[in-house]
Amino acid sequence: MAKKVLVATVKPFASQAINKITEICKNGGYELEILEKYESKDELLAAVKTAEALIVRSDKITADVIAEAPQLKVIVRGGAGYDNIDLEAAGEKGIVVMNTPGQNSNAVAELAFGMMVYIARGQFNGKPGRELKGKKLGIHAYGHVGKNVARIAKGFDMEVWAYDPYVDDADIKADGVKPVQEVKKMYENCDYISLNLPSIPATQKSINYELMKDLPQNATIVNTARKEIVCEDSMIKLLTEREDLKYVSDIAPVKKDEMLEKFGDRVFFTPKKMGAQTLEANVNAGVAAINQIIGYFEKGDTTFQVNKK
Repeated sequence: MAKKVLVATVKPFASQAINKITEICKNGGYELEILEKYESKDELLAAVKTAEALIVRSDKITADVIAEAPQLKVIVRGGAGYDNIDLEAAGEKGIVVMNTPGQNSNAVAELAFGMMVYIARGQFNGKPGRELKGKKLGIHAYGHVGKNVARIAKGFDMEVWAYDPYVDDADIKADGVKPVQEVKKMYENCDYISLNLPSIPATQKSINYELMKDLPQNATIVNTARKEIVCEDSMIKLLTEREDLKYVSDIAPVKKDEMLEKFGDRVFFTPKKMGAQTLEANVNAGVAAINQIIGYFEKGDTTFQVNKK
């Protein structure tokens, strides 16, 4: 029997992505089921019962969902972040969990610059703003998104720094970027900080008052990662003390209303997470997800597995 692939997305992939996924499954001899815009968890629980592979976006794949999927072998998150999937529950069932790193990275990086320009120009309020040219940009985590941020920054004629203890300095220098060994030094010197960290226990609330308190005059923190990495109390304290500082984020903080009331046009938050919301990124992630599933079943390829022990 053909292996069954389930695409379960409250927020659907673009039709172009679905068409390509359908074609790839048909050519490979896989059965495909599409569950889009489902309104209740019960619909998801019913659909996973016969699935051997699952593709999701930001859908919550919790332990109870996994428990209802006895045939499930592999889950692929169409995107980089995977904190919406219970990795421990999947691991206990021997299910491989993968993401699709890099497929959304240019879209996220472009959004970072859209927000930088928007906040630098005072949210287009008619008053004089500032330019990005000649400013120092610090990239906190130099992965797929960070590299694209650096590439675009050069077009703005910015001086680019990067901190990432997991990337060799030589690799960072090869991109024409200045590697920084101490993260605090980057925060003390850069006019813009681009946050590209994953949300894991070690990073949650790591962007705190002590790290940010010595930012240069008129600096801006740009968060296209996860809201959990920023300590919101620290951010509120800092913005209260430093009327020159700004904060923009691609996901609304828990204390969004308080920040907007207190800080006005010094803060900006997208109404929902928009980093990967381009047609190109959507298609890239969907096609990568189905190709990784086929690679796993046909070749045992686990290159992008995120729940390895």
